[in-house]
Amino acid sequence: MPRLVTCACSQGQVMKRRSELVPMASGDVFELGCGGGINQEFYNAPAITSYAGIDPHGGLLDEARAAAERKGWPADIRQGIGEAIPFPDRFFDSVVCTFTLCSVDDPAQVLRELRRILRPGGKALFLEHGRAPDEGVAKWQDRIEPVWKRMAGGCHLTRPIGSAFRGAGFEVEPLGQGYLPKAPKFAGWNEWGVARKASI
Repeated sequence: MPRLVTCACSQGQVMKRRSELVPMASGDVFELGCGGGINQEFYNAPAITSYAGIDPHGGLLDEARAAAERKGWPADIRQGIGEAIPFPDRFFDSVVCTFTLCSVDDPAQVLRELRRILRPGGKALFLEHGRAPDEGVAKWQDRIEPVWKRMAGGCHLTRPIGSAFRGAGFEVEPLGQGYLPKAPKFAGWNEWGVARKASI
């Protein structure tokens, strides 16, 4: 299932949005849900001091490590979960989170962890799918989600995105939002942007 989800999240318009967001990472970088290494081709290596990432799926980590080898940079890639990130407080300048918050067990705890590991003034770059703003679509999301979660490896359709970051104490700069072209609307609402940790 993780490989199927990875495949679904590496299609045309999704990759275009990744290619616009991921190069904004700089300094010491942490990627949540790095398995498969999909994002690594988009990082601007000269802007990055170090790269680290975690993923709960051990089978995907080999692919992430292989992607790092192809890129030619050292990478600290570990098996782990977002609710307990195995790195110290204030350790990173940038966090990258793409199509991951939909499937974690406790999104509020994950966002607390992301805030914890970021240095003051650090940024979380996010590209996620979640609850649609249109009432009719949202109702269908509510109906479909119980079955969808079982089919799609725990992926949720109804989780908020930007407002979740704000609730976790981030200052959010939206960069875009909208339905993914050619995707069913119940699974296609995307939001992407920069969530900044206050510098004090």
